[in-house]
Amino acid sequence: MKTSMLKLIKTVCLAALVLFMIAGIFSCKTDSSAELEEITVILDWVPNTNHTGIYVARDQGYYREAGLDVEIIQPSEGGSADLIAAGKGEFGISYQEQVTYARTSDEPLPIVAIAAIIQQNTSGFASPSDRDIKTPADFEDKKYGGWGSPMEEAMLRGLMEKFGADYSRLEIVNIGASDFFTSVERDVDFAWIFYGWDGIRAELTGFDLDFMLLQDVDPVLDFYTPLIIASEEKIQDDPELVRDFLKATKKGYSFAINDPQKAAEILLAENNELDGSLVAASQQYLAGEYITYEQGWGFMELKIWEDFSGWMYEKGLLNKELDASEAFTNRFLEK
Repeated sequence: MKTSMLKLIKTVCLAALVLFMIAGIFSCKTDSSAELEEITVILDWVPNTNHTGIYVARDQGYYREAGLDVEIIQPSEGGSADLIAAGKGEFGISYQEQVTYARTSDEPLPIVAIAAIIQQNTSGFASPSDRDIKTPADFEDKKYGGWGSPMEEAMLRGLMEKFGADYSRLEIVNIGASDFFTSVERDVDFAWIFYGWDGIRAELTGFDLDFMLLQDVDPVLDFYTPLIIASEEKIQDDPELVRDFLKATKKGYSFAINDPQKAAEILLAENNELDGSLVAASQQYLAGEYITYEQGWGFMELKIWEDFSGWMYEKGLLNKELDASEAFTNRFLEK
């Protein structure tokens, strides 16, 4: 009787063990074969160090951990705002003025800023030092090289007037996407650049550069550029996707802050046409620029949106005032 009972117990235990193993195997197979959700991120321009955190998040598996398979593409036609609004991608890289224009146009685009990649503006006007352009007052009798945007003209006019200069004495030349250094050596006296790219390039090459950070000449120009956008529809219909994407993206930018050298190597591995020394130096610079708010990476302030959109409206750049509270959200960012 005792022997029979022991045999029965062994049989039950063995059966339970087999079932446990089968369940474990099935569970592993299910997890490993789980499909990732394919999403597309549309850049604002060619890949550069503004985008490093996204490449890092993909390379380090942060997106995969979040159940995402991320494709990163450059805009083929139109801006990222148009493409995101049209559903051609889930997330895009944009900038505050583009979002403001999009939401206040005669045919508004339903896009929303969901994170600031850099929390303070790192762009400004740059010129060779021998042109002696130190303040907007020195724009008189000079040639500015731009891309033909009304925004540029309003900014130049406003800054010159603030410094008592005559805007009619400035010549504006449309240089499109031409290289800054080639343009100022051949065609124009100054242009608008991101210091984290062309400014760093000037440092590396020994190019003697004068640079005016925009918010140093007018605090209202400390707007968010670049930032990440999504459509209102995506935010409403799939908030968990937005949250998961930003959580993984934040990890990518945190990595770039803590290890800019490795982050630069990751960006270069996928974009080997870039200048390695420039990417490394630019990444080192931006490691100290991605986060300047106590709340952490990505957060934006209502006042920045209100002040800059108010300035745009005052300068006649907008058909109507922006409802700033609807143009951005911090709700998907972890504290």
